[in-house]
Amino acid sequence: MNRSIYSLLLMDDVVQAVDQLAYAQNTSRSNMINQILAEYLSVKTPEQRMHDIFEQIETLMVQQKTFQIQFQPSDAMLSVRTALAYKYKPTVRYSIELFRNDRKILGELRVSARTQNAGLLRMLDYFFQLWQKLENRYLSAVYPEGVPCQIQNGRYCRTFFWPEETCTNAQLGEGISSYIQNFDCALKAFFELDEQNWKVGIEQISLQYQKAIQKEKILL
Repeated sequence: MNRSIYSLLLMDDVVQAVDQLAYAQNTSRSNMINQILAEYLSVKTPEQRMHDIFEQIETLMVQQKTFQIQFQPSDAMLSVRTALAYKYKPTVRYSIELFRNDRKILGELRVSARTQNAGLLRMLDYFFQLWQKLENRYLSAVYPEGVPCQIQNGRYCRTFFWPEETCTNAQLGEGISSYIQNFDCALKAFFELDEQNWKVGIEQISLQYQKAIQKEKILL
């Protein structure tokens, strides 16, 4: 949505109340007034869209009981974390950032582990590369030039584009949640692989990914 500058004559008491509410919600005065007017006039703002999507993600992720929702200072971000079954059980964090006014890109998912262990970082990179190959193979019709992602030193970043079909905020939240759950399931399966049956294990992960994709209603 486009934004323009307008001059408003407001009572000091009203501005003070708005500022207090804006501070409590960690946003600006202008954005707070915009949200109040939009809600009163039943106009959907990018902030409301993000809130609806995140609310759906939280609801679905909490149901899994293996994820914990983390507080974020920004209304454009949401993070969930889970433990990885690897020696000292490092934490894996999934951070979702939604973009307010981008007509092409919905947002980004960033995956990282809280570790400095070189061996673990190498294994994470290996899995990320495996996941990238699976996505490029099975999503070639959607991304003929390759899935938009970046892999670097135990970190993974995946760009989500707006689906071609019209979707509700709840459906977008469900799509992002499903992606994270499928990713996490494959990641944990990868770290449980037996070296003697490594090839068979990789094939099983590939098969599970293919089945998960076929069930998805929205491909991001």
